[in-house]
Amino acid sequence: MLLPKTAHARLQYGAERLAAALRTAGYQVQIQQADKLPKAKGLIVVGQAKDALVQQAATALRITTEKAPSKEGFAISSAKDDNLLISGADNSGALYGCLELAEQVKTQGKLSDNLHLTDQPEMVLRGTCIGVQKPTYLPGRNVYEYPYTPETFPWLYDKQLWIKYLDMMVDNRYNSLYLWNGHPFASLVRLKDYPFAVEVDDATFKKNEEMYRFLTEEADKRGIWVIQMFYNIIVSKPFAEHYNIKTQDRARPIVPLIADYTRKSIAAFVEKYPHVGLMVALGEAMEGAGQDDVDWFTKTIIPGVQDGLKALGSTEQPPIVLRAHDTDAPRVITEALPLYKNLYTEAKFNGEALTTYTPRGSWAELHRKLSGMNSVHIENVHILANLEPFRYGSADFIQKSVQAMHNIYGANGLHLYPESSYWDWPYTADNVAGRQLQVDRDWLWYAEWARYAWRANRPRPAEVAHWSQKLAAQFGCDEQAGQQILTAYEEAGEIEPKLLRRYGITDGNRQTLTLGMLMNQLIDPKRYGLFTLLYESESPEGEMIIEYAEKEAKGGKHVGETPPQIANEVVEHGKKAVAAIERAAPAIKQNQAEFARVKNDIYCQDALANFYAEKARAALQVLKYKYSHNVQDLTAAVPLLQSSVAHWQKLVELTKNTYLYANSMQTAQRKIPMRGVDGTYKTWAEMLPVYKKELADFQHNIDSLKTAKVAPAAKLVALRNAPVTLLTKSAGTYTVTAGQTIFADTTARLAAFAPELAGLKGIRFSKAQQVAQGTEIRFSTKKPVQVLVGFFNQKSPRYLPVPTLEIDASANDYGQAESKILNALAIPGLPPVNVHAYSFKAGTHTLNLARGACLILGFVDATQPVPTYNAGLGSAVAPGREIDWLFE
Repeated sequence: MLLPKTAHARLQYGAERLAAALRTAGYQVQIQQADKLPKAKGLIVVGQAKDALVQQAATALRITTEKAPSKEGFAISSAKDDNLLISGADNSGALYGCLELAEQVKTQGKLSDNLHLTDQPEMVLRGTCIGVQKPTYLPGRNVYEYPYTPETFPWLYDKQLWIKYLDMMVDNRYNSLYLWNGHPFASLVRLKDYPFAVEVDDATFKKNEEMYRFLTEEADKRGIWVIQMFYNIIVSKPFAEHYNIKTQDRARPIVPLIADYTRKSIAAFVEKYPHVGLMVALGEAMEGAGQDDVDWFTKTIIPGVQDGLKALGSTEQPPIVLRAHDTDAPRVITEALPLYKNLYTEAKFNGEALTTYTPRGSWAELHRKLSGMNSVHIENVHILANLEPFRYGSADFIQKSVQAMHNIYGANGLHLYPESSYWDWPYTADNVAGRQLQVDRDWLWYAEWARYAWRANRPRPAEVAHWSQKLAAQFGCDEQAGQQILTAYEEAGEIEPKLLRRYGITDGNRQTLTLGMLMNQLIDPKRYGLFTLLYESESPEGEMIIEYAEKEAKGGKHVGETPPQIANEVVEHGKKAVAAIERAAPAIKQNQAEFARVKNDIYCQDALANFYAEKARAALQVLKYKYSHNVQDLTAAVPLLQSSVAHWQKLVELTKNTYLYANSMQTAQRKIPMRGVDGTYKTWAEMLPVYKKELADFQHNIDSLKTAKVAPAAKLVALRNAPVTLLTKSAGTYTVTAGQTIFADTTARLAAFAPELAGLKGIRFSKAQQVAQGTEIRFSTKKPVQVLVGFFNQKSPRYLPVPTLEIDASANDYGQAESKILNALAIPGLPPVNVHAYSFKAGTHTLNLARGACLILGFVDATQPVPTYNAGLGSAVAPGREIDWLFE
């Protein structure tokens, strides 16, 4: 095998892989480098099309290709005397040509005669990601704050594991690896002006330098760009402590000190690690979309990269990927392109889930807009909160998803998350001695996405054969049994996407679909912060449970997918998946323990489908009562709910010895079905008492309703002022009574309010100041308290945005994400007001709220429950508690 004398490390790596495959097939192979082509037989010449050696070979061997491959493409051509030429459009193309030939030799056991093959990828960037993050927060730190240390991330320093993962990537032709972290710079660079900002000790710092260089060199050898992701605006903990500021504060404006520190951190990183790209998340840790985002990207981040390149003496621009999450990405890119050319945009394909291959609506419009700009747009298959922890391998669903990325979104890049356990990398949730690696378990996930990122439009029959053969090889069975495994994967692969898109609250990871949902979440989803984008864009046209029930009651015409339809379909998918995996089982000859886990996952998904189907049917019966007031409609729901609980019991049995947890994010950010505080409610067994109690409460309330003949009235909970010392001297106070002015600089007055709020002592701020600068409340308290904050129910820069976990990971740090009293206050000329509660322990606190007008309604004791209902004030929506009381 002959390479040019100046062959890049990628060519050498590719040649070694090809040589290993040939030797296994019985060939004798030597790898040499030369400038001139010798006269010999059985030569394999490898290089770039522009290399002199390759051009000599093409001439001497009389090889021509009909179409020269473009970026990362290759041509493999046979010639006389058993000679062969692998010509790449670039170093990556030559590498991929070697790997393609190696795979053919491995499959066929020999070199084919008369080879003439040209291939190239469709997607420009095809990447996977690893979260350098944890399931829970580190002590004394906030979300995303994880320094690179051997204690926190022992796997980060495991070179053999990196080689295993990088080999998996190149085998699948991935060319980019994203490392996700909040503020990685303080673990990797030391700044002359801020030496105290480093977050790790000297020994760890040296390890980090060595490991990062090792990783980037090994990745480059395989044609892989390492792209370091970071959030804005986050600073290191030592830096924050030095200047007595917070590490992150969403409401904080850009200040020169933090801008200077960030710019210099980026410059030092680019200078030190020149072949590493950057991925920038302007949103989430930085307040909303606006001029700050544009300024931060164009005046801090890009100049930081340019400073690093200048110090390095390089003109090769590393890629910068702008994450579209919680920012006006089209505006930012428009401003940035004149300053920097190697820009990409990235946005979530189906939110933080996998729900549909037919995206539509406003989200599709954003993707198309980004794809139409002068930068490549990348689709991010993100978190997969509705799939974890079960295995996913539907080639059909994945192929259609990649086709939609091209055809509906106009995108040309893939950024793929692990199929499950993102926060617990490198391990799976499976209860396996010594833990199971994601790279081993989820080989099919990585292979399927990669195949279609390379080329999406492949005929379906050939794809069935391809994956059936792969599965047969994995489990030592014949192709027919392999096809049955594929069928099981593809039938089960429809269940979680359909369930979430028709019954779910959100596309975000605050919902763990596989832990089920409460009845009140099905019959009153708006109470739980319904994220409507899930239904409007990330689902086919159809109806939610509440919409379907209302149309049924009022004789309306149904549209698209309906809840009963999905209940029937997922049950059928589960039945077919179970039948297929059982047909395959007798033929399995190898990897039997893993096959048993695959089989158990199919049973789990079948039980989950039946749980949801029965519960959705019960929810529709309960909502029927809302309109009919016929208790018999409720009675008809009881056996359905009992059946649902029985299916959950089965799921508990299937998972109790096979899984450690359902969700890898085990923080208070999780809300649905239960709030995940201190790692609780992460197993199916923990949810069983909740569902049993829900059923018992329902039966009890039906009995009470039959006796009383009318729904019980809600008890009035008079909220009492808690004693606190207000340290915000510039703010005045007022009492929540009719006619009170609510802002210091307007004449707006309270006209009506929920009775529970009467007499509370609110804080009066300047509305103009709130809009321009945000709201800061400093106070001290001897007992835990709740701060009641009123949010105007209208999206506008004039009003404080409601806490939304889908875009702000800190949106539930104080338990504030869920609204309490909806339409709680009426103020002429202003939108209705929803009340949220922020919880604080005893001590001195500062609550910073972002820009926008809001009401601070007072402080109440933390032990006093704030009721959850719709007061109906200032809104067309009728007041009341819906029918949630039936399950409480």
